Amino acid sequence: MTQLKWWQKAVFYQIYPRSFADGNGDGIGDFPGMIERLDYLQDLGIDAVWLSPHYASPQVDCGYDVSDYTDVAPEYGTLADFQRFLDGAHQRGMRVILDWVLNHTSDQHPWFIESRSSRDNPRRDWYVWRDGKDGGPPNNWVSPFGGPAWEFDPVTGQYYYHFFFKEQPDLNWRNPQVKQAMFDAVRLWLDRGVDGFRLDAVGTIFEDPALTDHDVRLSQLELYCAGQKARSEQEKKGVRKQMKMLYKQQVERPKVHELMRELRAVVDEYPDCVLVGENEHIAYYGDGSDELHLVFNFPLMRTDRLTPEWVRANQEERLASLPAPAWPCNTLGNHDASRAYSHFGDGQNDAAIARLSLALMLTLRGTPFLYNGEEIGMTDYLLQDVRQFRDNLGVWFYQLETESLGTPPQEAAQRAARLGRDKTRTPMQWSDAPNAGFSPAGVQMWLPVNPNYAQGVNVASQVADRDSLLSFYRRLLHARRQAPALIVGDYMPLHEDAQDYLAFLRRLDGGKTCLVVLNMSDRAHTLRFDLQADLARLIFSSQARESEWHDVRRLRIAPFEVYIAELKRE
Repeated sequence: MTQLKWWQKAVFYQIYPRSFADGNGDGIGDFPGMIERLDYLQDLGIDAVWLSPHYASPQVDCGYDVSDYTDVAPEYGTLADFQRFLDGAHQRGMRVILDWVLNHTSDQHPWFIESRSSRDNPRRDWYVWRDGKDGGPPNNWVSPFGGPAWEFDPVTGQYYYHFFFKEQPDLNWRNPQVKQAMFDAVRLWLDRGVDGFRLDAVGTIFEDPALTDHDVRLSQLELYCAGQKARSEQEKKGVRKQMKMLYKQQVERPKVHELMRELRAVVDEYPDCVLVGENEHIAYYGDGSDELHLVFNFPLMRTDRLTPEWVRANQEERLASLPAPAWPCNTLGNHDASRAYSHFGDGQNDAAIARLSLALMLTLRGTPFLYNGEEIGMTDYLLQDVRQFRDNLGVWFYQLETESLGTPPQEAAQRAARLGRDKTRTPMQWSDAPNAGFSPAGVQMWLPVNPNYAQGVNVASQVADRDSLLSFYRRLLHARRQAPALIVGDYMPLHEDAQDYLAFLRRLDGGKTCLVVLNMSDRAHTLRFDLQADLARLIFSSQARESEWHDVRRLRIAPFEVYIAELKRE
């Protein structure tokens, strides 16, 4: 354990600043609010915080359109407020990593304002500018956020490239001055004491310099329609494959790995800092020591149901692919995906499945990332009125449905709410007071709060209830800290044909071994494990058990039980 880095032992908790805690009563989360909740995070058992973008931004893409990498958005507070938050976290033994948006800036960033002012501006080449072709854009590339990936600028008569919204022009990382400016900004935050960065959309940083057209036969609109109509998994898979081909010239270019190695060298100037990539490709680990420290295991969450078979297959493939000494990283949710409670629930056993989901994160090998609100069972909230949408991607889906497909407005709003990201970004539910205790009564919040805060889905209602989901989180996070094998031990699957339950060992060489059984069914099982030890001492169970000691040759597991025990020799 002592040889591990802090980020290998830590449980990370993502804070979405706009929705976490409103400290000044204006309906928007901020640093004063986050500071007030540091004790809550410490009591929960969190080791590190990933802070979604807090920089100055016009908020076209909810903060991922940065207009100043060196300052705090005024609605969130000041640099002094940020420093108080960072210092307060450190004083409580928690680390803090920042979101870092490398691919693009806001079109309101001073760099881009200069770049678009004239063709001979010194910062012109800080972005990707090209002449049009045949009276239109330079090529047929499209943005996954809708429409062409090129925007015509009438002032200079050229097009600029944007992988995301047109208000998010891509930086030209082939320009050494861009690299130097961004690395200087990275050092600024590291000098302030931050513990690393989560790197946004790293796969989009470079595109084919030859601007080769994609050769997908169907248009973006046709593929969207095909995806909506697909019913079988085979049909959905075919559409996803075609959609991936649509962007093949714009993502995952080999040069990105050279950049990651350079960025790693910068971060390595500061002892004990970490880089986490918003990407699933093992290649971003490099040789295991020269690119990113952590890369998300996103394939684990790409299913409607977490089944033993699914998890075993994922772990077998993922762990076998990692180069030594790379470290795994697991998650089941974030600000871009449906909340875990909504995504993996079956409508009948949602509370039990939520507990199993957490147990899976805390017992698999690797660093777990949790999303704020999961600990109280926050769910997706589908807004019915498009005027309440704050995610412009949801707005685009609504416009696509109504303007291109002729979908009735109410139905279009429902589809857009499901496909957009507002559903998972609603304010944190602190109590059953008006506005869920996030903001004072009568204040209009930046997004409406989910009404289920009044039915017990809030911190205040759960904090003293031993049977609540919040109490379950606190107990299991504490149990993980007390069991080194759950943090550093090897993963060994057991009973690999079991359909109802997932069983595995976490083993320390020459040390302790933990047996983990996660019953993912509503049926009880009596299990026999033929192991070197016949007895197990209970570490944690989601069920009341009369004895601390159990015979693993005849171990009864209740429906949906989480069972963790340390093997003992007689």
